[in-house]
Amino acid sequence: MRGLFVTVIFCCLWLTGNAQRYLGGDVSLLPSYEEQGTIYKDYYGRQVSLLPWLKKQGWNMIRVRLFVNPENAPEQHKGEGVCQDLKYVTRLCRQAKKAGLQVMLDFHYSDTWADPGKQFTPKAWEKTDARQLADSVYAHTKASLMALKRAGITPEMIQVGNEITNGMLWPTGQLYPKDASPDEKSMSKRWDTLCDFLKAGAKACREICPKSQIIIHTEKAGDWDVTRNYYQQLRRRHVDYDIIGLSYYPMWHKSIPNLGKNLERLAWLFPEKPVMIVETAAYYSHENDRWATPEQYSEYYPISIEGQTQFTSELVTELKRHHNVIGLFWWYPEENAVGNNVTDCWVNRGLFDNHTGKALPALREFNKYR
Repeated sequence: MRGLFVTVIFCCLWLTGNAQRYLGGDVSLLPSYEEQGTIYKDYYGRQVSLLPWLKKQGWNMIRVRLFVNPENAPEQHKGEGVCQDLKYVTRLCRQAKKAGLQVMLDFHYSDTWADPGKQFTPKAWEKTDARQLADSVYAHTKASLMALKRAGITPEMIQVGNEITNGMLWPTGQLYPKDASPDEKSMSKRWDTLCDFLKAGAKACREICPKSQIIIHTEKAGDWDVTRNYYQQLRRRHVDYDIIGLSYYPMWHKSIPNLGKNLERLAWLFPEKPVMIVETAAYYSHENDRWATPEQYSEYYPISIEGQTQFTSELVTELKRHHNVIGLFWWYPEENAVGNNVTDCWVNRGLFDNHTGKALPALREFNKYR
């Protein structure tokens, strides 16, 4: 018991004294906006070149998603921003490096969105069994990273899967929520299958980018039992990774104080694993939004510019309390609908006003994390 206590104290001291804080966002749609001549403005309405300007604000990393073959995505998803193939990602990563920013590469092992409600097997991999799927994960990960390295790009961090609490490569690698779990033996086999996929992706990362850090990303930051069980299952099966990655959105994942309690628990139970909030965001509007009604998601914060700013300030204050948390990333901060038709509808959770292109006050609060 004393040995465990010493280990925990040592890891906490190491994290406190040595861990760098990472600040950034998933700007995966930026090239599409730039191709249509979209203008980004600072807080005062002055035009800026987005990535260099964000670097000056304190950002040090961007996150970029990569699909297997987005040409196979449904047309609706393409209208929502699914287009990031290897060529697209390589171009964006070059922009980031030129601006002095590091890169987090986010593998969506799908042709389209991979999230809690959908983890569709890529079309080219559909008629394969579990072992062949693991081989495909390895081959795709390896080939993608080799191509990026040939282009002079080595991601500093790599996500093996995106929001994979419910598994990935459905139905073969699917896990089930607590209220719909199959029998224990069947569930254990499903965990084995998922972890084989994660091990295959991690193996490719270690071989091609041995200095890069590997993130396993889940999206139940507000549910301690699910989060605890998930990473314990990975530990039991010896999955190789470095960082626990979490999504945290106030409208889906409970209050910030609840998040804080779960971060404390992660520090105690997984002292060797730093944590990053790899996705967060909050609404400032529901205009032209096909997914939400006017007052929806306002339980904790008003759906307004002021509400988004308040959320961001409180989140940054909370995260600074936790020495195991080393990163904070906004999802889709680059949304900017001025003068373009990049997407078919608006999400209204970005950090630039969809009517003016000006930086929103929440961005100022967000930048205080560093």
